[in-house]
Amino acid sequence: MDEPRAVVIGSGIGGLTAAVALHRRGWRVTVLERAASLEPVGAGIALAPNAQRALDTIGMGDEIRELAAWQGEGGMRVPGGRWLARTDSAAAARRFGGPLVLLHRAVLVERLVARLPEGAVRTGTAARLLDPGAADGAPAVVGTDAGTIEADLVVGADGIDSAVRGVLFPDHPGPAYAGFTTWRIVVPAPGRPFAPHETWGRGAIWGTQPLGDGRVYAYGAAAAPARGHAPDGEKAELLRRFGDWHDPIPSVIAAADPGQVLRNDVRHLIDPLPAFHRGRTVLVGDGAHAMAPSLGQGGNQAIEDAIVLAHRLPPGGDLGAGTAAYTADRLPRTSAVVRRSARTARLMRLTGPPAVAARNALMSAASRLGPALVLRAFDGIADWQPPRHTYAAPREAKTAPTDAEQ
Repeated sequence: MDEPRAVVIGSGIGGLTAAVALHRRGWRVTVLERAASLEPVGAGIALAPNAQRALDTIGMGDEIRELAAWQGEGGMRVPGGRWLARTDSAAAARRFGGPLVLLHRAVLVERLVARLPEGAVRTGTAARLLDPGAADGAPAVVGTDAGTIEADLVVGADGIDSAVRGVLFPDHPGPAYAGFTTWRIVVPAPGRPFAPHETWGRGAIWGTQPLGDGRVYAYGAAAAPARGHAPDGEKAELLRRFGDWHDPIPSVIAAADPGQVLRNDVRHLIDPLPAFHRGRTVLVGDGAHAMAPSLGQGGNQAIEDAIVLAHRLPPGGDLGAGTAAYTADRLPRTSAVVRRSARTARLMRLTGPPAVAARNALMSAASRLGPALVLRAFDGIADWQPPRHTYAAPREAKTAPTDAEQ
């Protein structure tokens, strides 16, 4: 029996993980990416233990854990430098079964692509879903400039403004502005050691986190009108907003290349979709459940999606039952994480002095009761367990089909 054909639209973290998992499950996979290359847009990504365990099922978990750079203490501070709450890497690992791993997105993309057959990823290929197909009948159809592709399964991994989602659920309102914008940078490590931290101010936060390659991933977020831009550049905006905060924040901002400061408004799918599938087409990642980054779970949930999807869709199985089971598994969980992320974001956006003081006092009190209480915010998220099936590597890597073979 010929391998069933899966087409993944989009080569972000969720799309590539889905491609690897489906490939190892026995699907013939093609990834279509609009961009001319796979240089990731973004900076760092934090892989929590839930995503690491998901990656275990495709043989990647341990190599990702080896990249962990956080050792010792870290926690939450105020702009003047006082610690609000302290945690440590050992306590997090004990509670959730693994460390938090910060790495550049390019590293994860590179390692995922290495697990796909040569030619499976086609860059410079804009794709659109023409027909989602019928689970018990006609194949799904994807259009490209070179023609059309019929597929047994289409995975929409095309991001927060997913065109695939628009085809499947045209009446859904789509993502809404979450009330704040973010900046991200990757810079050389400052001269003096620092404890990893997230610093909470009035309507703003800043995070400085080490990467395993010796660089630093830093991010800021602030309540701001949508679609704003600094007339003199985003590095200047960071200095205005965070330049008088505690060390090492000013030096980290100073080290940033002005042309490499990324600014993005935060939008989320606070209104959940009715399903993550229709016909032979499914959604993964931000297209299905975009969330505020306040719990650091966007990429982690996309990885979970990918692994569960492959688990539910063995080649030759009942595709309709499998896609329905995928929705049943993922829709309630991701909707809950979207809501929890939004609640945490509301705490960040507080600006009134009494409200900020109450928030900080609560964080400080929780810290005095021990690191475990601080980490409880991630209970039910970081302790997630993937399906217990491990997808063995295919015996022989096959190249992706050419257009003539489609």
